Amino acid sequence: MDISTPGMDGVELCAIMKDKYPKVCILGLSTFNQGLYIKKMMEKEASGYILKNTSKEELVDAIHVVCEGGVFFNGEVGQALDNYQRSSAIALPVLTPREKEILGLIAEGYTNPQIAEKIYLSPFTVDSHRKNLLAKLKAKNTAILIRIAVEHRLI
Repeated sequence: MDISTPGMDGVELCAIMKDKYPKVCILGLSTFNQGLYIKKMMEKEASGYILKNTSKEELVDAIHVVCEGGVFFNGEVGQALDNYQRSSAIALPVLTPREKEILGLIAEGYTNPQIAEKIYLSPFTVDSHRKNLLAKLKAKNTAILIRIAVEHRLI
């Protein structure tokens, strides 16, 4: 399946096909050798991904592998996906025990004054910890802070 089809995105079409026909094997075919495109196709349960400039022999091999239930990437595609995954991984900073404690209380819905009272700190100190957490985790607001914390199992 080409990922840039007229009228409908190939990634969307892949998702629709896998929903309607779960046993169908889909091999993504594209000129796009960018990790994001590859990742999107694989998230929609494609069984592989190859480039349009691949050799006839490699295309036949890919079809056989996918039809037998395997997953196929040619070397260039595998490298692009690997590079994308490495570049998009968030390197999480180390949180202090106090920051972890405060993060947990924030996630429970406590306000800064409530946290301060609960753990015997000044509200100013709690506010400083909250700001440090936002900066360390590169979160724009508390909702994003909590989402990041949950996604990365920090709380």
